[in-house]
Amino acid sequence: MKKITLTIAALLSLSFAGCATTTNDTVAGVKRSQFMLLPASSIDKMSSQAYAETLGEAKKKNTLNADPAMLARVRGISNKLIAQVGVFRPDAVKWAWEVNVEKNDQLNAYCMPGGKIMVLSGLVEKINATDDELAAVIGHEIAHALREHGRERMSQAYVQQFGLQALAAFATGAAGSAAVQAAGMGSQLFFSLPNGREQEREADKMGLELAARAGFNPDAAVTLWQKMGAQSKSAPPEFFSTHPANENRIAELKALAPKVRPLYEAAKAK
Repeated sequence: MKKITLTIAALLSLSFAGCATTTNDTVAGVKRSQFMLLPASSIDKMSSQAYAETLGEAKKKNTLNADPAMLARVRGISNKLIAQVGVFRPDAVKWAWEVNVEKNDQLNAYCMPGGKIMVLSGLVEKINATDDELAAVIGHEIAHALREHGRERMSQAYVQQFGLQALAAFATGAAGSAAVQAAGMGSQLFFSLPNGREQEREADKMGLELAARAGFNPDAAVTLWQKMGAQSKSAPPEFFSTHPANENRIAELKALAPKVRPLYEAAKAK
């Protein structure tokens, strides 16, 4: 009975300790409480290792930063966005940010925990993205990192994978083999677990505000997703997807744009 009581107490303690919001409440209005079981330092270490491996593989294939002009453009846009992250969380200003471009036909970009950004050239070329549209998608990916959505997904996966017993062991500092197994999942989980719909909506909202604060037109987020939608005609209905349906995503972005437009206008006036 005593052991059960201690386990329950540990679970409750960890549950309360692991629930918090990672970013400040701003114009975007993102303030959901998140379940963060795994320590941020561990996740950042995993992501740095995975990012280094990705860079190494791209270098071997001669696809890393193969287009100097595109690299300069992407880094210029990204640096303007990064300069605004302190509004959402002051500690992010000190992250070891890194921005690279890989020659790859996929329409994709990502920002790993700790500020490791990768943009694939297909995203720029296939939709003929403007600077404002690139800012919208890179801002969206930065927002995922600021909200620590990767850490949140991995924390949830840890509980699903190892159960309440491992959760209690983690809380009491005796996780043993389960902790080792969880660490082994590392970057594999980051890439294999998709963001949920709510996480995508949060990244849309914060990314829009981030881009506006950096002086990029918030209306570009709408044209971006219209172009992306045209490239993915076979996308499943929202009910069957973790991503919001394009028409819903666009409607929400249009509704938020007037709220962040003063930030954009103020940034352009400087």
